[in-house]
Amino acid sequence: MSDTLKSADIGLIQRIIPHRYPFLLIDRVEQIDGHATALGIKNVTVNEPHFQGHFPGKPIMPGVTIVEAMAQTAAVMVGVALEMQDRDMLVYFMAIESCKFRRMVVPGDVLQMRLTTLRGKPGGKVWKFKGVAEVDGELACEAEFTAMMDLPKE
Repeated sequence: MSDTLKSADIGLIQRIIPHRYPFLLIDRVEQIDGHATALGIKNVTVNEPHFQGHFPGKPIMPGVTIVEAMAQTAAVMVGVALEMQDRDMLVYFMAIESCKFRRMVVPGDVLQMRLTTLRGKPGGKVWKFKGVAEVDGELACEAEFTAMMDLPKE
């Protein structure tokens, strides 16, 4: 790991990716090591809109939103590494592979998402990532996904 790990608070996150409430699913990205690895943090709260219907009386964070939170973490990692703040970067899913859910994520949990770049380089459009999401050290979800980074021209 490099000696110059970076982090992104909610203000910087919003300057990199266009997502906003209710679809902004990360609160902080820490331990950003270039475009290689990063740790995303999501504080899961009961007032999030998906909990009204998923499921009444037993709120569980939908698996697709866990995978989306991992993807947002990856986008912020790359955005910080490539200094994409205020540049209108968009990111699109191309594939989700080997996705497995191992634990329910519920209000009160702190979801920690460890992202690793498997393929991608500065200036490249197609990137592949591996994400592992945990709560209190317990595996909640893992997936590999491919995304297209729509990077604005200089």
